[in-house]
Amino acid sequence: MTTSRDPIYAGYRYPPEIICYAVWLYFRYPLSLRMVEELLAARGIEVSYETVRQWGLKFGEVFARRIRQRAPQRGDKWHLDEVVITIAGHKHWLWRAVDQQGFVLDVLVQSRRNTKAARRLLRKLLKKQGRAPRVMITDKLRSYGAAKRTIMPGVEHRQHKGLNNRAENSHQPTRRRERIMKGFKSPRHVQRFLSTHDQIAHVFSRPPLASAATVRSARTQAFTHWAEVTGVAMAA
Repeated sequence: MTTSRDPIYAGYRYPPEIICYAVWLYFRYPLSLRMVEELLAARGIEVSYETVRQWGLKFGEVFARRIRQRAPQRGDKWHLDEVVITIAGHKHWLWRAVDQQGFVLDVLVQSRRNTKAARRLLRKLLKKQGRAPRVMITDKLRSYGAAKRTIMPGVEHRQHKGLNNRAENSHQPTRRRERIMKGFKSPRHVQRFLSTHDQIAHVFSRPPLASAATVRSARTQAFTHWAEVTGVAMAA
């Protein structure tokens, strides 16, 4: 139930509970917009997939920003990695940084995989995190080392493919969404979607190798956090 209506919902004829539920479905699970439309229709809620898309653009960005603002200070060990993605038939590179707990610090879509692109990622990370890491871990791409020497020369840099599994694994949800969405439409589309998706996905991430009681407790905490971010409790 909504206690005091958040002003971000002003002017929308659908209740905040429905808006938040649709946004949660779209970003939490590998669903297309039309799949979300059908799931809502199964509950008697007639909403077009285009409306869901617009909700995702506006409210997803707001919720992701609030999640970042409420997040504690992140880890001092950065894992950086880049993967190739195809956008409208052209090859681009998705650069991603995560900390030692697997929290996605930032993503950046670029058309190049070189030192200039690596420097741009490091500058963006430093600006957003407000501090340099204690350790930076990457694969053996030489661009990372060249960029680090320019941007933060005092940071320890470990280059070993086996040490960077955390960053490499963080790309898997993106690959699943890429298949469901039948490819991304533009670099801006990828950047906006993942900047929201990665934040919401982390809230509901499942603890690894945890007992059933731990999983249930983590899920309850996640829904509590989600209610604080959206101003709406998840309907039973």
